[in-house]
Amino acid sequence: MPFADHFSTLSPEYARYRPRYPASLAAVLADAAGRRDQAWDCGTGSGQAAVMLAGEFSRVLGTDPSAQQLAHAEQHPRVTYRLGRESDSGLTGGSVDLVTAAQAAHWFDLPAFYREAERVLRPGGLLALWCYGLVSFSPEIDVVLSWFYDDRVGRHWPPERRHVDAGYETLGFPYARLPLPPQAIEARLDREGLLRYVGTWSAVDRCRRAEGREPLIDLAESLKTVWPDGTEPRLARWPLSILAGRPDR
Repeated sequence: MPFADHFSTLSPEYARYRPRYPASLAAVLADAAGRRDQAWDCGTGSGQAAVMLAGEFSRVLGTDPSAQQLAHAEQHPRVTYRLGRESDSGLTGGSVDLVTAAQAAHWFDLPAFYREAERVLRPGGLLALWCYGLVSFSPEIDVVLSWFYDDRVGRHWPPERRHVDAGYETLGFPYARLPLPPQAIEARLDREGLLRYVGTWSAVDRCRRAEGREPLIDLAESLKTVWPDGTEPRLARWPLSILAGRPDR
C-alpha cells in the first residue's frame, strides 16, 4: 500500500507555517505514559510533535516516509529522525513508553500501525493519536474560513480528511480510551501568517495544481472585509481531538 504523499512538495512551508503543539500536551502524555525514557512519533513530518515530546522524554524517535519532510525537520538534541512507514519503526520490541501520531493517523495503514505500536510499547505504555480541524479566530473570520474550506477548495480534500472533520471519531481505535484533559493549540497570527498556514493544506495544493491558479487570492480578498488591518495579530485556536489508550489492556 503506497503512502499518501500530500506534503513532500510543501515541505519547507509545512515546517515553517504549521502550528506548534503546546508543552502542556507533552506533560499530559508523559504523565499518562508513566515513564519518560523513550517516545516514538510516527508520521512526524517536520518534527513539530517530536520536538514537543522532547521537553518531557529523554529520547524521541520521529519517523516519516517522506525524505523531503525529514530534510526540513526541526533539530533537537533528544530527537532522532528516521525514514520509515507506520509499520516499520526500526525499534526494539517493548522499548518505548509512548507512541504518538500527530495529525497523521488518518493517512496510515492503521492495522499495520497498531501492530507495530503494540510490538514496540512496553507493558502499560501509551498510544496517543490526535488531530486538529479548522482553525478558529472570531465569528466573522470563521465564516470566511468555513467558506474557503468547504466551498472554495472543499472538493479537493483527499477522502481521508473526513476523519479529521469527525474529530477522529470515525478513525477506528480498538483500545479502551483513556480520558485526557482538553488540549488546544493557540498562536497569534497576522493575516499573512494565516494565509501562509492555509497554503500548507493538502486541498489548497491540489486545487492549485488542478486549476493552474492560486486559490489563496480568493481567500485574501474575502478576509480583507472582516480583517481590514492585516498587520494586526489575532488569536488563532485549534482544539485537539485526542484518542489515547493502552494496547495491552
